[in-house]
Amino acid sequence: MAGFSVLDYFFWLLLIIAFAMEAWALVDSLLVPGNAYAAASKQSKKLWTILLTVAAVVGLAVAVMPSRGASPIAMLLSILPVAAFIAAAVYLADVRPAVKPFRGKGGKRGGSNMGPYGPW
Repeated sequence: MAGFSVLDYFFWLLLIIAFAMEAWALVDSLLVPGNAYAAASKQSKKLWTILLTVAAVVGLAVAVMPSRGASPIAMLLSILPVAAFIAAAVYLADVRPAVKPFRGKGGKRGGSNMGPYGPW
């Protein structure tokens, strides 16, 4: 870590941000009911959970590698972190908006404030 330049720290920050995005996608996929994926014509919850778990593990492993002396630029440009980021990006950009209407709305007290044309 002593020989890192400003650019190395910048790429390390990108690795950490990518891991945070992969973790967010994984947590979000776990909170969506399984039948929501089929209702939205997407792949199964099991497949997305497996893909995003692998992506988060790869993201975590790559994000901590620079602390052990590895070059952040080399870590960022290798194929596994790129594939992990793409899996999380596809989930967040395509699947998440499609299954959002089917998510549980728990936590509201006093019933729903939804009218026939939306919230009121």
